[in-house]
Amino acid sequence: MRSRFCSYFILCSLIIIVCSCNKNNPLITDTPANYYPMVVGNYIIYRMDSLKFYNVGSQDSIISYHAKEVVDDTITDNLGRLSYRIIRYLSDTNEIAPWTPSIAYMVTPLPGSVEVVENNLRFIKMVTPVQNGVNWMGNSYIDTKSADSPVPYMDGWDYTYSNTGQPFNVLMGTVPVSVIINEANSVTGLGDGSYTQTVFSEEVYGKNIGLIYKQFLYSVYQSPNVEYPSGATIGYGLTFNMVSHN
Repeated sequence: MRSRFCSYFILCSLIIIVCSCNKNNPLITDTPANYYPMVVGNYIIYRMDSLKFYNVGSQDSIISYHAKEVVDDTITDNLGRLSYRIIRYLSDTNEIAPWTPSIAYMVTPLPGSVEVVENNLRFIKMVTPVQNGVNWMGNSYIDTKSADSPVPYMDGWDYTYSNTGQPFNVLMGTVPVSVIINEANSVTGLGDGSYTQTVFSEEVYGKNIGLIYKQFLYSVYQSPNVEYPSGATIGYGLTFNMVSHN
């Protein structure tokens, strides 16, 4: 009897422990491959809004396109790893003009992460597991500290997953399962309003789709002075919002 009671007690304890683990630390089966599928011929079309500053940064405008990103072919990177070439084509927002190649970049899926090389910058876009609160230094391969670095504002970005498994609304409609990657969100300056640097970057991936939304902003504001009577802002911004995919 006592042996049977002990066995029952141990079984109940195990059930309680498992339930507790499932509640506080759910088993995660999703990997970057679930949110960054690579199949030659697949494409996603976005509305791409490009923010530009002009008139010595005293004014800004948004130019809109449709951007079609196509998984063009398999290639190998400089380490001999299987990678994929992505070509971005641009057209007008009504897709009347011919699709014109804009840039090409490379995606390298790895067992525990996804790397992307764009404009000679290597990003670690995703890591395993895809779970809220998991963080990593996504720009660790990028030179952000040397005097001639073109992107010092990308230093120290701490990528973090949030809203894992939640729906997300894009122009195409509601994507039922997604994950947000918070990459950067900072405003720094002198404290007197004369100089302000703003950096924001966020990407959203849909399960079995890929990137469905992206927002990026880098701007530096200099208050009015003798050289710039109206003040000046340099930088740029980009927003990608999924319109369709195959």
